[in-house]
Formats: sequence, C-alpha cells, structure tokens
Amino acid sequence: MNTAIDYKNNPLHGVSLKQLLTEIVDHYGFEILYAYLNINCFNNNPSVDSSVKFLKKTDWAREKVEAFYLYQYKNLPKASAEQFELPPRDRVVQKDQKPGLPVELSLEDADRLRERRARKAALHDQDAGHRTGTVRRASNRSGDSVSGSSDPWAKWKK
Repeated sequence: MNTAIDYKNNPLHGVSLKQLLTEIVDHYGFEILYAYLNINCFNNNPSVDSSVKFLKKTDWAREKVEAFYLYQYKNLPKASAEQFELPPRDRVVQKDQKPGLPVELSLEDADRLRERRARKAALHDQDAGHRTGTVRRASNRSGDSVSGSSDPWAKWKK
C-alpha cells in the first residue's frame, strides 16, 4: 500500500451515519439536502432519526449522502475516477488533502444544477438511442415483427 494513502484519513472514518447527518442538517437544513440530493426522506416529514433509518436500509441513498458530506460539507477535492467507483467510506484520501470549509449552497444553485442534470440525461438518452440503432418496429396482432428481416428470437422478446 502506498504510504501517502491512509483509509483513516477519510473524514468518514469513525463517523456514524447519525453524526454525519446531524452535522450536515445543522449546517444546511433539510430543504437544501432535498434540493441537492433529491431523496424524499429529506422532504416528507424529515427528521434525523427517520432519515438515518431510511439511509441504513438504502445503500444508494446513503452513499449519495456520504459523498455530499465529503465533497460539499468537508469540501475535499473530487475523487479520482478509480476512487469514485468505490463507496465513499472505502475511498482513500491523500494525506495532504485536508477538509476545508463547507461549500456555500443555495436553492437557486440547486435548481440550476437540477436543470443541467436533466439536459445531460436527455442528451445521454438521445445519444444512447443513436449508438445502439434502436428503432421501434410495428408489429401485427400475433406480436410478430412486421419488419422484412426475420428475427428468430422475436417471439421471446416482449
């Protein structure tokens, strides 16, 4: 293992989910968390205890909150591509990377970010359709393809 890397240098090391959530809720509030993370436990009757209960059962949501804690609240530099593939608690933080002051966030910035993500997702979906050559075929009543080419797997595709 590289001596410049230490799992214990990760700000999540030794921090419980409840402690982490309490810190970011005290600083940002539930409204900002919902605006940036779009997780319903921060919108519908939010409380730290109910959110912790949900996050403990839902890996994708917990990892999203932990990443928010690292890169927004602790203001660490973004993870490398290989580190980004790991869950936030398993990521290694270089010894020279120290947490900074929390990033200033606003509801207006969250709206702009959400719009940018929606445009990017739409472009990605559109591009994916062009790359795969996906074309919808008309079908007759029996469900067989009306296309001129015969597809031996057509009757199993639904």
